[in-house]
Amino acid sequence: MRKILPVLLAALCGPAYAQSNVQIYGRLNVGLESLENDGQRVNRESNYRSVLGFKGTEDLGGGTHILFQIEGTLAPDTGAGSPAARDTRLGIEGAAGTLFAGNWVTPYNGATTGLDPYYPTTAGYMSIMGNGAGATVNNTSDTSSFDRRQQNSVHYWTPLWHGLQLRVAQGLSEERPASGAKPSLSSGALIWEQGPWYLSAAYERHHEYQGPGLNDGAAKLAAAYRFDNTRVALIGERLRYETAAGTLKRNDVYLSVTHQRGAHGFKLGIGHAGDGSGSAPDGVTIGFARKGADTGATHYTAGYDYTLSKRSSVFAYYSHIHNERRGVVDFAINSLGAQPGATLKGIVLGVRHNF
Repeated sequence: MRKILPVLLAALCGPAYAQSNVQIYGRLNVGLESLENDGQRVNRESNYRSVLGFKGTEDLGGGTHILFQIEGTLAPDTGAGSPAARDTRLGIEGAAGTLFAGNWVTPYNGATTGLDPYYPTTAGYMSIMGNGAGATVNNTSDTSSFDRRQQNSVHYWTPLWHGLQLRVAQGLSEERPASGAKPSLSSGALIWEQGPWYLSAAYERHHEYQGPGLNDGAAKLAAAYRFDNTRVALIGERLRYETAAGTLKRNDVYLSVTHQRGAHGFKLGIGHAGDGSGSAPDGVTIGFARKGADTGATHYTAGYDYTLSKRSSVFAYYSHIHNERRGVVDFAINSLGAQPGATLKGIVLGVRHNF
């Protein structure tokens, strides 16, 4: 028996050692919010996309690895959650790059999320940039947002070359809406990061999201530079939707400044959405974008973080959305139901822990 037991244990435990790297990780991120929607007070506890995940690789030899990740949602405020509703994939990586499939952030989205110091909180720049937030969507569940995690998508990332990388993705055409459209998504981003510089150019096309023969597109350029402990970032974006009645276009811009002094972090973000233009009739609305004069909006947030440890911090911020007379921009996460011309504002106290 003494001789058999070690053999049985080795047999049972042996496959576990084939995994060269397995990690359990997560983020708990919540805030107490006191907000106003055109004078109507809302006090609430909000979840800022807390997560629980498992990821790892298996070494196949010759510099090639199988990679996997399962990431789910957690809601500390309500106890809700889903085990694979966030970045979840299975793929292979090697000298030729990385190829994977699953439910994953599009290259267009991922090209600039790191430039928003309030991503992914109520104050996130998705109120302006990308026209809303698609936390986990497919070709029919969200037909307006370019800030999205795409289900049923295939991705390829080139190897890094002097800080340069190309990322492309295709959202497969699996849905069949009653309109007869065959919707799909194509997304790409070119990213260069070297020293204090970060530059990106991204484009995404939504095929037949608004109906048969109608295609939407978004393009953006971004640049960031770090001066010691201060970083300045600027993003410019052009949205274009095709509707049966004509096109709807909008220009967006976002500026952020962050400064870290020891445990103290200071953050500022300012986004502006221009009036909707194009050949569509006045008043046509897709997401937060609306055609016509006085349909723009400005969203600014100023805040402070205090680092408690390498994994924990507390934070506070003030956020303010000013819609022009006919604008309908709202908080993209934890929205308040903004009416045309609404002003949304308030303060938040929160805590974040990564593990």
